[in-house]
Amino acid sequence: MAGSAPRDDDGPICAINVTPMVDLVLVLMIIFMVAAPLLSKATSIPVNLPKAVAAETTPASPLTLTLARSGAGAPQLYVDGKPSDEAAVRQLIPTLVAKNQDLQAIINADEGVDYGRVIRLVDLVKSLGVSKFALSTETPRQ
Repeated sequence: MAGSAPRDDDGPICAINVTPMVDLVLVLMIIFMVAAPLLSKATSIPVNLPKAVAAETTPASPLTLTLARSGAGAPQLYVDGKPSDEAAVRQLIPTLVAKNQDLQAIINADEGVDYGRVIRLVDLVKSLGVSKFALSTETPRQ
């Protein structure tokens, strides 16, 4: 018969079991991995940008204007991801230009939007005091 040494269960715990903590971290990581794409899609505007091989990258700007194609009607204008109209743009841009004279506007226009509508938006931005602007494009896949 095998004997065992008496154990002292009243002493301090000398080892920490990390298995439950690792399980918790892995579960949280899976939850974040599943939730992240859903959160990013909620704020994006579906825009089919035109393709350009010689496109350059531009730094982020506090003024991003998006013209998205919306069914059979006129294209929808978004300012920094929020639905807007030209009247709101006329109010917003002068306050931004007053804070930053070097303000750059980034214009995202769906390639299905009428060219004249894009030029009207560029003209509006320039007439309100923004001297720099960038037209967003996508690099074609090879």
